[in-house]
Order: sequence, then C-alpha cells, then structure tokens
Amino acid sequence: MKRLKLFIPLIIFVLLAILFTLGLGIDPHKMPSALVGRPVPNFSLSTVQDTTRIVDQEQLKGHGFALINIWATWCGPCRQEHPFLVKLANNGFPIFGVNAKDELELAQQWLKERGDPYKFSAFDPEGRLGLDLGVYGYPETFLINSEGQVLHRFAGVLTEKVWQRDFIPLINP
Repeated sequence: MKRLKLFIPLIIFVLLAILFTLGLGIDPHKMPSALVGRPVPNFSLSTVQDTTRIVDQEQLKGHGFALINIWATWCGPCRQEHPFLVKLANNGFPIFGVNAKDELELAQQWLKERGDPYKFSAFDPEGRLGLDLGVYGYPETFLINSEGQVLHRFAGVLTEKVWQRDFIPLINP
C-alpha cells in the first residue's frame, strides 16, 4: 500500500498531461464569439495617429462592411498579417485598428515604417476594449456591418486564403 502511494503523484501528472494534450487540440480559429450578432462594445479612446483625437464605437458605423483589427507591435503574427491589411486598405476596404497593451511611440513608429491601413487605430494600452471584445490572442479581426454589429471573428493571421474563405462569403453572400 505504501508503494502505491508513491505512484499517486505520477498518476496525477500523467492524467494532467493527457488532459493538457487533448486541450491543445482545440482550434482557436473556430472558437465562437459571444459578440457575433451584437454591436461593438462602447469605448472612448485616443488614437495612435493623433493622441488628441478621441474615437468611439459610433465612428465605426456607416462604412458598409469594415474590419476591426486588434494588433500590437510585440505580436509576431501581427507583423506577418500587416502587409495583407495594407493591401486590403489600398483596395478600399475600411479597417479600424485597436492597438492593445502596447507603447504609443512603438505603435506610431510601426505605422510609419510599415504603412497605416487603418481609418484610425484606437490606442488601448490596458487592453480593456480587447477584453470587452473577447480577445484572447493577437491578432484578432472582426467583420462588422454599417450598423457596427459584429458579423464574424477570426483569431490568427488574416491572409488572402482566410479572407476568401471566411470573410468574402459574408460580404458577398
């Protein structure tokens, strides 16, 4: 019996390892968002581009379909997707950014060096808007309609393939 007690920590460890491994099988791109079908949460933030300018959820309305992209300079995948966002913006698709949990100077430098695809990028240093949006990783992108209602959420790098597969069918049904 004493020998069996010695194996209890090992058994617990093995069980936790199995549960952890199974949990890794969850595809974060397919996790639902509680905001789909609901309006973008209320916010009032300054912008990265002009810290004297205050923006809110009302300024997201009236643009037809648009994207809200959550990004940060410390986010490696954000670097990867940024050229595609610039391409979309250059093709006339409206994109609003939310720079979260970042330093203002670094965010300003990022947009200057890499191009600024955003109509505005709200500066959210504490990540409160991200929390209200249900963001759990960076980058995340939300498709909204002209009324500011969330139609779709995508977690991960937005690419041409993802755009065609997940967004275009919602924009052009």
